[in-house]
Amino acid sequence: MPDSQPAELYIENRTFDELAIGETASMSHTVSQRDIDLFATVTGDVNPAHVDPAYAATDMFHHIIIHGMWGAGLISAVLGTKLPGPGTIYLGQDLRFHYPVSIGDTITATLTVLEKRPAKGDVTLGCVCTNQNGKTVISGNAEIRAPSEKIRRKRMKLPDISVGRHDAMHAILQRASGGEPVAAAVVYPVHAGTLLAAVEAAQAGLIAPLLIGPAAMITTAAKAAGLDIAAFKIIDAPDDAAAAALAVELAKRGDAGLLMKGDLHTDILMHAVIASLRGARQISHVYLLDVPEYPRPLLLTDAAINITPNLPEKAGIIQNAINLAKIIGIAEPRVALLAAVETVSARLPSTLDAAALCKMADRGQITGGILDGPLGFDNAVSEVAAAEKGIVSPVAGKADILVVPDLEAGNMLAKQLIFLSGAAAAGIVLGARVPVILTSRADSARTRIASCALGVLAARAEIKP
Repeated sequence: MPDSQPAELYIENRTFDELAIGETASMSHTVSQRDIDLFATVTGDVNPAHVDPAYAATDMFHHIIIHGMWGAGLISAVLGTKLPGPGTIYLGQDLRFHYPVSIGDTITATLTVLEKRPAKGDVTLGCVCTNQNGKTVISGNAEIRAPSEKIRRKRMKLPDISVGRHDAMHAILQRASGGEPVAAAVVYPVHAGTLLAAVEAAQAGLIAPLLIGPAAMITTAAKAAGLDIAAFKIIDAPDDAAAAALAVELAKRGDAGLLMKGDLHTDILMHAVIASLRGARQISHVYLLDVPEYPRPLLLTDAAINITPNLPEKAGIIQNAINLAKIIGIAEPRVALLAAVETVSARLPSTLDAAALCKMADRGQITGGILDGPLGFDNAVSEVAAAEKGIVSPVAGKADILVVPDLEAGNMLAKQLIFLSGAAAAGIVLGARVPVILTSRADSARTRIASCALGVLAARAEIKP
């Protein structure tokens, strides 16, 4: 029975006997930074001249890597799928690179049958790659052995692949490492992970660690992990509660500009912070998330401190996030107030709060950002989703800050973005007299060091001349 499915679902070859001199086939592709990143990831090529966009306009090596990738790659794709197609054996090629290829160029590879040799079924094909202006960038020949039997195969669906450069997080680290190290009280660092984060942050020029906790446990843990902490001051404290109290006292005296959670429960540290370092501002947690497929850094709040914040507390949470956004270089952050729906409903208190918060911003009770809500998560981060629902807003689809209705929603959303979307993360607590780096035992070393960098930037912004 003949197959009734559409022909475009299949690829079908041209056998040696079917090939005609002068026959051609083509394929096009527009080169992007994502293509370069994928190629570098697969090959392990870490040469910045091949990968860094800063080299694209000036460095010939950057052009050569694109030549090699899309010249040979496109030619191979035409051979394998069109001319001759499935069953082709690639014997070799001879290519010359005539003109630079850069990110944004659309390259078209055209193959032409030049010669057929019946003895073994070998074929010579002329290969020409042109850019969007019709200029020849690559030319040469490919030698193949054409299939002798007819083959028809189902076209494979390519996987969706995301590539995370985490440029926003790298920029935060670079900015933070460029100034004077901040004195950081590292509270109860009795395990290798916390000590390693403190050592790496110090080596990066971010902090000058003050290790607070049982001195014998700290030195034993460092020795077991092979970490050199000889240059760090150790302040002996018998237990985690005492360590938290000492750290808070250092911050009150101005001897520590930053607190860093070690191997103690969050509530022990935050109880000491709230009791002694609380000022007029709302204390809240902010995540900085660098999501691979999102074009800007994303702040999410509150996912760790305020369980079910009321309206004034939400206003404080938002103001903290706006202030942090400005510290990291977002001049006028767009703030999306998340809810399950985009319309105000008395049955959903989060939508009522969102509407009220927007009005508070209109009246100057929240400053420095552009607020909109209620917005669903999809409408906050996707312009396509917002357009489909007819939402016209300067925030929808372009949010810099996501404000969740409660801690559970924020905690789950942050962890989904980190563990399922490959987001790089950093998190700090704001609103106290000094920033607090509040990481968890499940956080990676990368998250700990990034959180430290974010805390350092916030601490420096609080220091008055």
